[in-house]
Amino acid sequence: MNKRPGYSPEVRERAVRLVLTSEHEHSSRWAAIKSIATKIGCTPETLRSWVNKMEVDTGAKPGVTSDQSKRMKELEREVRELKRANEILKKAAAFFAQAELDRKPR
Repeated sequence: MNKRPGYSPEVRERAVRLVLTSEHEHSSRWAAIKSIATKIGCTPETLRSWVNKMEVDTGAKPGVTSDQSKRMKELEREVRELKRANEILKKAAAFFAQAELDRKPR
């Protein structure tokens, strides 16, 4: 599957800024998004998601910020790794406990 390379952060920021500044020149935000999306070569839905994400990150809209989302993903990954390590330690402890029981007394 060929995945198109992403847009640079500078392009994203400029496109979002263009939407927010030229919104009053269009009949709606969606019209502004469609107009600017065709100019930068992305889909309107992609640009709309960038605008929403920026509004959440700046606090203009309620939601989970990018930093919070990134931190949550890191913590979830860490929890998965710790659970995996815990299972390995439990199995190792059970193995050595059984080996101790099977050992001949002196």
